[in-house]
Amino acid sequence: MSSPTTDTHRPVVVVTGASSGIGAATARALAADGWHPVLGARRLERLREIADETGGTALPLDVTDAASVETFVQRVRDLGNVRGLVNNAGGAKGAETVMEADEEHWRWMWESNVLGTMRITKGLLPALIASGDGHVVTITSIAGLETYDGGSGYTAAKHAEGALHRTLRGELLGQPVRLTEIAPGAVETEFSLVRFGGDTERADKVYDGITPLSADDVAATVAFAMSRPSHVNIDSMVLKPRDQASGMRFFRR
Repeated sequence: MSSPTTDTHRPVVVVTGASSGIGAATARALAADGWHPVLGARRLERLREIADETGGTALPLDVTDAASVETFVQRVRDLGNVRGLVNNAGGAKGAETVMEADEEHWRWMWESNVLGTMRITKGLLPALIASGDGHVVTITSIAGLETYDGGSGYTAAKHAEGALHRTLRGELLGQPVRLTEIAPGAVETEFSLVRFGGDTERADKVYDGITPLSADDVAATVAFAMSRPSHVNIDSMVLKPRDQASGMRFFRR
């Protein structure tokens, strides 16, 4: 069922960055709760596999490309009954200090985490409002609530993404749309592999000696927030491994 059609009895939820990790797990969790997931990402073949598994719809999406977002949004609107959006696309590149900052890394992080979230949210808000019971979930990070050495580019972008999302809470007051920010700590996905340019050894060290969160842990949290009654708005949730106190403090065995 990866073609752009949907069961009108199931509300549509858009999940960005859905080809792996938290996005893919969220699509599975929401499908199990009765949603029709529309999966957006650049890796279309992987999206189609997950769409077939969940009975959802796979559509190509690059949140850093305004034209791609515009086409994606129009195709989603054509499906009708759009009630949910999970902003999950984004990520980190590099771990340079401010003094060694790589401007291309910073530019990519702002495009994917901040402008990408703005583009998708802006495009789908009219449909979410019109549904009479919309919900926007944005996956930020504890990096949007604190800072850590070597993370200035990512923490700056995630702080901005969180501010964007939290501003909507006031701007949409009185509209039938709920807003939830989910801020995870260490989650073992492709995140660190992307951050370190495919360096598997360096990525593995991030989780060495701890029991990190899984993508399913975060997805279950998203599904919980979205399954509350319409009058209940869970503004924000922070989840970390028991072994993590902050972005820089871990208990490692």
